[in-house]
Amino acid sequence: MQFAELRLVLLLAAAVFFLLAGFIIGMRLARYRAESAYVEILRQKEAEWGEGEEQRRKLAIARSRQIIGGNFSEQLAPYLPDFPFDPTEARFIGKPVDFLVFKGLSQGAVQEVVFVEVKSGGSKMNRNEASLKAAIDDKRVRFIEYRVPQNLTRTDEN
Repeated sequence: MQFAELRLVLLLAAAVFFLLAGFIIGMRLARYRAESAYVEILRQKEAEWGEGEEQRRKLAIARSRQIIGGNFSEQLAPYLPDFPFDPTEARFIGKPVDFLVFKGLSQGAVQEVVFVEVKSGGSKMNRNEASLKAAIDDKRVRFIEYRVPQNLTRTDEN
């Protein structure tokens, strides 16, 4: 190899080395800047959030108490004096409706099945509850019997 060719190869190798080094340094610098910007935004948000933290905690506690009280009253509803059904005929489901009442079950013959949604305070039905009510109102209700496949319930006694 001639000296001129060797010099050209070394120059190309040095150029590739410096390009790669510049690329790597540039990538690290960009990552450092992005992380610094992220940390700064995070600090700003923490400062903003910290200002009303006590008020948010009080509101969260109040909401939590309302929800717990509502859940408690939902399950106690059949035992309240103005509940319109026999408590022994009510079955708690919880979601999407609070109770199914099997009117007449205690006498041995169900005459009516009633879906009961218990509400307290100013609460309103959510979308699922409203769609369930619409399905019932439109008589889109049916009864099916599902049988578990025998191979799942069979016991082999040999």
